[in-house]
Amino acid sequence: MNGNLAEFRKDAPTDARQVRSRKALNAAMLALLEEKSFDQITIREISARAGTGYATFFRHYPTKEALLADVASEEIAGLLALSIPILHASSSYESTLALCTYVGEHKALWSALLGGGAAAIVREEFIRQARGLIEDVTHPADWLPQDLGVVHGTGSTIDILAWWLTKGRDQSAEDVARILHRLVIAPLVGDHVDALPRS
Repeated sequence: MNGNLAEFRKDAPTDARQVRSRKALNAAMLALLEEKSFDQITIREISARAGTGYATFFRHYPTKEALLADVASEEIAGLLALSIPILHASSSYESTLALCTYVGEHKALWSALLGGGAAAIVREEFIRQARGLIEDVTHPADWLPQDLGVVHGTGSTIDILAWWLTKGRDQSAEDVARILHRLVIAPLVGDHVDALPRS
């Protein structure tokens, strides 16, 4: 798979039964991602976990990658929408805190996406979507190629969030925001780190 989840997305159904089936398939994928890598998950397992028939899966999705796209793409877009203000803010810490708070409030979902078997695919999709959003952002660092800043900033953010959700669970959203801001965001946007609140 090439990492571009958007090419697999399908339009959402409008029939109530189809909506229920699709929600069950999405929930099954998330549950399985918490247990094993994406490559190990089969369509039969997804269908069984969802309580749907094998053929029902194919009425909704041509592949398991298409299902992953449905699960991940909207969430990634929402998280990136929270991230982009970081690059515009005079003090980017508040935006970084909002991002971490959002992830903290949706830990089950983000643990599955960032710490589960689909982490590499989700990371690539984050970077792909971020590249599309960053084109309209003023480039604050003339020494850093903009695409490298996107790859580094997005990739490092994903890595820190994944660490938090898998190994750093004792850290609060405020703690992680401070770490993320000091290590990644402030150096990229030229913001100051000395006046950050301490929890």
